Amino acid sequence: TNATAVATMVQAAQTRHGRIDYLFNNAGIAVAGEVQNVSLEDWNAVLDVNLHGVVHGVVAAYGIMAEQGFGHIVNTASIEGLAPFPGTVSYVASKHAVVGLSTALRAEGADLGVRVSAVCPGLILTRIFKDTKYVGLERDEVLEAIPEWMGVDPDECAKRIMRGVDRNRSIIPITGFAWVLWILMRLSPNLVLGMMQRNLRRGRAQDRARKTNEGLPS
Repeated sequence: TNATAVATMVQAAQTRHGRIDYLFNNAGIAVAGEVQNVSLEDWNAVLDVNLHGVVHGVVAAYGIMAEQGFGHIVNTASIEGLAPFPGTVSYVASKHAVVGLSTALRAEGADLGVRVSAVCPGLILTRIFKDTKYVGLERDEVLEAIPEWMGVDPDECAKRIMRGVDRNRSIIPITGFAWVLWILMRLSPNLVLGMMQRNLRRGRAQDRARKTNEGLPS
């Protein structure tokens, strides 16, 4: 979130190597919980890292790449930047913004020789779910429900990202689920929205049942 530090790093790389071939903007945090339970402080924290962090990198490197006539900016977004996931709305908003930034900048930079891609991974087996802040949710229950069999490890993710970069893809989904959801969103967004709503209702019902069993107010 420190724009000065990012600019200094990019300038140092250009000074040392005489050029900037790639910039990978890859940082993210998440807050999980329904919007009425998420504070403005949480919103700002998510947007500062997930969106402003990307903006800082773009501002630092894009002008250099445009002047030299080549370069590739790769912004890590999320499958949540392509589809509506209730329960992580601040994260969804930040990642949709990264996708929009990336695709618009791709169009703007094309004639200047600057390529831009948005990576939309899906489930990658990192610590992000363990490090996520959970508001109004049972952390352990959420972690137990994560279908790790659908995920890929970071090394495999990196390989797939580089294949997408080599092919100059605008959007780079990583997992099979990410590909399927992206295609469904393009073909039938209302179908995906209905699936998300049903999943949310099921989760709310389970939460009410748990609170009833524990004698807690629902």
